[in-house]
Amino acid sequence: MSWSGWVAGVVAGVSLGQSPTALDAVRLHKPDAAALARAELTACVAKQCEDAGRLALLAATLTLSDGQAAEARELLAAWPAPPLLAPYHAFYLGQARFYAGDAAGAAKDFERVLTSNPPAHLASRARARLGESLLKAGQAKEAAQVLEDAAKASPTVELLYQRAQARGASGNPAGQRADLMTVALRFPTHPYGEEAMAWLTQTRTPPVKLGFTERSTRAERFLDAGATQRGLDELAALDGVKLDKTQAARVALLRARAWFALGKSAEADKALALARKGPAAVAAQADLLVARRALRSDDNDTARKLMAALDQKYPSQAAGDEGAFFAGWLDLQSGRYADAVKAFASFESRYPKSRRRDEGMWFRALAHLRLEEYAKAREALESFLAAYPKSNMGPQARYWMARSRELEGAKKDALGPAYTAVITSAPASFYALMANERLKALGLTPPAHFPHPPKLLKPTRPPELELAMALTRAGLFRDAADEVEAHAGRLRSADQALPFAHALLGLGEYGHAYAVAARHLWGRAFGSREPDALAAFYPRAFASAVEGAAKQHQVDPHLVWAIMRRESAFRPEVMSMADARGLMQIIPKTANAIAEKLAEPVPAPADLFSPERNIRYGAWYLSRLMERFGHPVLAAAAYNAGPSSAAKWAQERGTLPLDLFVETIPFRETRGYVKQVVADLFLYHAFYGDGAGAPQLQLVVPAPTKEGVTF
Repeated sequence: MSWSGWVAGVVAGVSLGQSPTALDAVRLHKPDAAALARAELTACVAKQCEDAGRLALLAATLTLSDGQAAEARELLAAWPAPPLLAPYHAFYLGQARFYAGDAAGAAKDFERVLTSNPPAHLASRARARLGESLLKAGQAKEAAQVLEDAAKASPTVELLYQRAQARGASGNPAGQRADLMTVALRFPTHPYGEEAMAWLTQTRTPPVKLGFTERSTRAERFLDAGATQRGLDELAALDGVKLDKTQAARVALLRARAWFALGKSAEADKALALARKGPAAVAAQADLLVARRALRSDDNDTARKLMAALDQKYPSQAAGDEGAFFAGWLDLQSGRYADAVKAFASFESRYPKSRRRDEGMWFRALAHLRLEEYAKAREALESFLAAYPKSNMGPQARYWMARSRELEGAKKDALGPAYTAVITSAPASFYALMANERLKALGLTPPAHFPHPPKLLKPTRPPELELAMALTRAGLFRDAADEVEAHAGRLRSADQALPFAHALLGLGEYGHAYAVAARHLWGRAFGSREPDALAAFYPRAFASAVEGAAKQHQVDPHLVWAIMRRESAFRPEVMSMADARGLMQIIPKTANAIAEKLAEPVPAPADLFSPERNIRYGAWYLSRLMERFGHPVLAAAAYNAGPSSAAKWAQERGTLPLDLFVETIPFRETRGYVKQVVADLFLYHAFYGDGAGAPQLQLVVPAPTKEGVTF
């Protein structure tokens, strides 16, 4: 529909300017956001309001994101934006013209942006788009000049590829070759990486011959990205090339990785035999590859032998360090606690500079705890605290020193001060929560973790956020976030950061507020326990979406916030290496299964960045996990490691007390994840509950049902 058609459909009763409903729809990426923006613009035009330029800017950007470039161009050409937003108006008009086929007109718009004294981040984007527009308009020499600076400032794959094109078209073939080689080596899985490779090896005359360094680099990047056959193809290109002993061993090791990934163990073993003939550094990596595969296969006995062999064979290599550590860890996991004590003691002695030494000391103490050698456990924990007084595992050590005394039969008069000290020294930790529960079980009153709940301030908005505020009012949230991030990086003190963080909370920039707090306000929040500093660490982010989804799916909203805090730190745009997306870090495969259960169309992966959809899917999934597992510890473990793993751990170790159960979760990441989520759940209840307080933390691990969510 054209803009004139929209004007004809005036919607009565719509207030002037973007309404909170429309802005919320844009922020949450709701499907009706574009329609709401158009309706409000229509109403504004009908009433001849003064806000049409700002409203048109939002409607146009949403229209452009829907792929309707010509309509967006018409909108932006019809109404100028307010002066403060003029650079953004010019930028999006340039975008609309470019995608509507007018590259020369787009270039003029991007030049207008650059001459309007824009923020640095907008100038960077405009400069890149100017170069691309000039190139597409046939002005290669001018494009090359622009792209030289743009690619130097931000060497993205797109800019490097475009600069290569401009260099080639303006008579700089050496520069073109250099850029395309960088793209081919650094970004082999990107479409531009493929185009660069084709130009280098097929189009160019004479073609570029890639040697060991280039082929092995591309192969390793393909393997890291899961493109196993592509990696093998790169290595095959080295067949017949004369390699030295180290290079041949390196190629064999990469081939072994690929064959293992394809399930071809016989071919992998042949490749490993060649890799082991290389220098010690490559041979050690080959043996470590085999040991790690055994570790992942749950064949603990074989893995233990292989890890111990690494320790003996490569004591001066990183593989030996890792082997010694995991030999002790596998003893611990297999219930050989006395052997674990010996193995970790040996590890501490043989590898005093290991990055895992602190963790090894803790596991030695845990092995003593499992042997009920409580005095020896405390001795090990005291050694740990002496060696690592500032370790983030300090609360863990102090809690278990107190807990070991309780397990020995100490009286509550002796235990009370020790548990209280854990709470006062680390009030936001899992161990503070456990100490709290232990004190209540002893009939003692725990101290308040925080004397006051988070407190929102209404500071005078910092002048540097005026543009961000204008962008937020216009619904240009991505641009507002860029503006915020630019200024956040310039903060240098807690006094600067506190009003800035609260201004961000007021703008709904929860992720940026959290990041500012984590960088500058940690001591005030968790040392001085100041309520205004706490507010940025524990916001009720996207409250309407969270509370609505929690009510719909009958799950605790505080659990949703606790998961969100751990998964994304309240940033909707986050994507992990495993392709988990958005606030609740949902993988597309999981989203597809959830959509099927909800009888909804399968979402596109990009749809998972929508806060509204992401929160709704996450709330549904958490509800089903709590339904099956009945305990936040197990639900959090299942959210992180999968329901099958959580069910297995509950079956194997469910007779352990809750604190010991958590310590024996075999995945390091999941252990840390569970501890933070459960601690945050109870803090959210304490801060924002209905006055009834947090639910009672069950200290016995319940048996999960066999039926229920399995994905």
